[in-house]
Amino acid sequence: MNSTVFKNAQLVLPNEVVMGSVSVSNGLITSIDQGPASHAEGYNLNGDYLMPGFVEMHTDNFERHLMPRPKVQWAEMPALLAHDAEVAAAGITTVFDALGVGDADPDSLRSTAWNLVLETLDICAREDILRADHHLHVRCELPAPNTIDLFAPFHDHPRLSLISLMDHTPGQRQWENIEVARVYYIGKKGWSNEKFDQQLQRANELQARYVEPHRAYFVNYCQTHRIALASHDDTTPAHVIQAHTEGATMSEFPTTLLAARTAHELGLLNVMGGPNVVRGGSHSGNVAAAELASHGLLDILSSDYVPGSLLSAAMRLVDDGILTLPQAIKTVTYNPAQATGLKDRGHIAVGLRADLIQVCVVNIPQGKKQAVVRAVWREGKRVL
Repeated sequence: MNSTVFKNAQLVLPNEVVMGSVSVSNGLITSIDQGPASHAEGYNLNGDYLMPGFVEMHTDNFERHLMPRPKVQWAEMPALLAHDAEVAAAGITTVFDALGVGDADPDSLRSTAWNLVLETLDICAREDILRADHHLHVRCELPAPNTIDLFAPFHDHPRLSLISLMDHTPGQRQWENIEVARVYYIGKKGWSNEKFDQQLQRANELQARYVEPHRAYFVNYCQTHRIALASHDDTTPAHVIQAHTEGATMSEFPTTLLAARTAHELGLLNVMGGPNVVRGGSHSGNVAAAELASHGLLDILSSDYVPGSLLSAAMRLVDDGILTLPQAIKTVTYNPAQATGLKDRGHIAVGLRADLIQVCVVNIPQGKKQAVVRAVWREGKRVL
């Protein structure tokens, strides 16, 4: 039997933090004991935290490695391995690689076919060279003419567990402020002012032509294939109500307090970005994630575009007195696992997967503290 004991740790359990030890056998948690460890052998955490491995259900990080600069495409396997190493180092043991399909810009990564990427993911998983457990989250840009065609490689893919519906047309949702959108597209995507203005002129036409039929297509796909559905950048109650009617179970990055409250009332889980918490607000000028947390409206944190933001954001909510440590850790472990149908992970509990991370807290200048991931285990196997 492949067994080990993690001892002398501050165990972050579902509702409390206790000093104790955790026994693991064949990839599963077999016992949890409070108090000093009497085991002669085992992995001694020397008072560090032992937390469940993080479950990341929306990260653009793989895309960033596939196209590290505008129009610069990187080879699939090196990109995947770098992404995988980065998320593992952030304490993420389960990751939903968010891959976007559809874009009106032909130079965009999301306008390219994903076949080779999916093949690479399968090869690396088969060869057991990945640190994290990888799933797929397909982000569908509804106004793009090519969205349905580019979705074809994902049909019936066993890793596909989540689809989100997006509409990034400037002037609404995330980009209500068009000038904020201009800054983003020029800075992030390398567009010129002229290109932004050209795309802006086409945006409303594309939205009117494609959003409704594309939305109907993907809603039907999720219903018939039992795939979790998320809305994206809900701004008004009408946005949330439509998503709820279509079967969505999550509202990703609601942009207003009213939208988040409506989602909560209808039973949708609110997903917000870790960078939003760490930075103290949204880079798009929308509602702050910490404000939602203070109103009891934050269910899940996503690292979005910075994998390391999960741990930093959770600890920031604790340090600011908004959530307890068990509550904060649930937003990056148990809640996203449950939302995506992964019932075998997300807590330190007997019978669940031994996806575990060791975290210490160190003092840094100006009287601040930084939480650091020291080690990571997936199904009891050390991967970092």
